Amino acid sequence: MPIQPYIRPLAFWLMLLGISAAFIGMVRPFLMALFWAAMLAMIFRRPYRLLRLRLKGRDNLAAAVMTLLIILMVAIPGFFVVLALVNEMLSAFQKIQSGQWDLTRVVDFIQAQAPHIEDMLSDAGLTPERLKADLAGFAVTLARNMADRLLGYTQNAISFALQFSLMLYVLFFFLRDGRPITRAVMNALPLGNRWEQVLIERFSSVARATLKGTLIVAIVQGSMGAAIFAILGIEGAVFWGIIMTILSILPVAGSGMIWGPAAIILASQGMWGKAIILVLVGALGIGLIDNILRPVLVGRDTKMPDYLVLISTLGGLAWFGLSGFVIGPVIAALFLTFWGAAGREYGGREV
Repeated sequence: MPIQPYIRPLAFWLMLLGISAAFIGMVRPFLMALFWAAMLAMIFRRPYRLLRLRLKGRDNLAAAVMTLLIILMVAIPGFFVVLALVNEMLSAFQKIQSGQWDLTRVVDFIQAQAPHIEDMLSDAGLTPERLKADLAGFAVTLARNMADRLLGYTQNAISFALQFSLMLYVLFFFLRDGRPITRAVMNALPLGNRWEQVLIERFSSVARATLKGTLIVAIVQGSMGAAIFAILGIEGAVFWGIIMTILSILPVAGSGMIWGPAAIILASQGMWGKAIILVLVGALGIGLIDNILRPVLVGRDTKMPDYLVLISTLGGLAWFGLSGFVIGPVIAALFLTFWGAAGREYGGREV
């Protein structure tokens, strides 16, 4: 069989894959900026179209105004949240160093509530005094590491500003040229327009549902956590609320990693009423919000089972960092879509 007819197609596909790999490697440092620009463009696509109609089809003006509105709605509140987080972290560091926050009280509490634990620890070569020293040293080390990491983030502010500026710049074009870009992608993919449309719609719906649903759940949980901390008189309520908001992205435990230890600390200080209230609000309020809202806002719209949303979210966070809470479920949804398509097109048929 002559191989000459296959040489050109093979050479073409090799060159295509090579230049594509080179391009992806070249823009790799900016992939997250491009990803979030695409996410925001999809979320605000409908408001952009309504604004474009109001402005009588002036695409450039509509995209510029929409980008400015996104900055006002997302970037400026985010800046003040980060500023509050920085202030609270520095305040927490100072209180731990000065001894105002004494985490060793937890050891005293456990020792008083269950004296036999002391004997068990002694048999293992651990004493309450050693545990206190280790816990105090751990608290100071943790606070110092947090401050050092914060300093490192501050030093990388130029890189973040560059990424953020690039995201806003690309967002303008994604809003303005969203439909032509989608058509260009469909024309480039060799899958057939029917499956390409299915994949693009699946990608858009899952990304939009995951982003909106997860953020809504996180904000509600963090706000409730900050509110109950403030009501109970726990210092740094804003700081812990922000931390709970971030941790609420995790489908398992999440904010419980904050209010659970806080309840133990309250109990160790003899504030049993506050500890019980915090546990009840955390378990029956904050926890139920996650169990009720997340399946409704994420699982139902993505049409994926809860366990797959959980696994893909954790895997995405492990692979891609914070952006993985969106990328993970998107990859899982595309995985299901591709294999469903393969089964329908090439799977076995009943005889």
